[in-house]
Amino acid sequence: MSATEERAFRIGEVAEQVGVTPRTIRYYEELGLLGRDSMRTKGAHRTYGESDIARLRELIRLRDLLGLSLDELVALAEVEEARSALREQWHDDPTENERVQILDRAIELTEQQLKLVGARRQKLGEFAAELDEKLRTLRERRRELDA
Repeated sequence: MSATEERAFRIGEVAEQVGVTPRTIRYYEELGLLGRDSMRTKGAHRTYGESDIARLRELIRLRDLLGLSLDELVALAEVEEARSALREQWHDDPTENERVQILDRAIELTEQQLKLVGARRQKLGEFAAELDEKLRTLRERRRELDA
């Protein structure tokens, strides 16, 4: 294997590395979250590269960290893909006007992601406040029993 060739991993290896089941990986492919191997013929083994593994790890991290539904995860992934395309456009030596348009779109996309994170943060804050109140009530009852 040359330095430019990427090692191919089978679905079971990827699942083990990332900590998910092969079924999860297949489902993420069906949802368009993870690119399908267009060169794979029907019935052939699925293979994945390092970039696929990195993307899957990021998807799992976002899902777990933010508690995203699959629809929200798809939307977030689509935004990230759009931002990635903008980065490529940026490096293709655009005009000054095109750079302004790229930045404006990137700002808009990042604001979308931040809005989702903010909504999750608010829900977590509300849940934390509920737990604080329960804890306060439980401690108060415990003090009453001690008295």
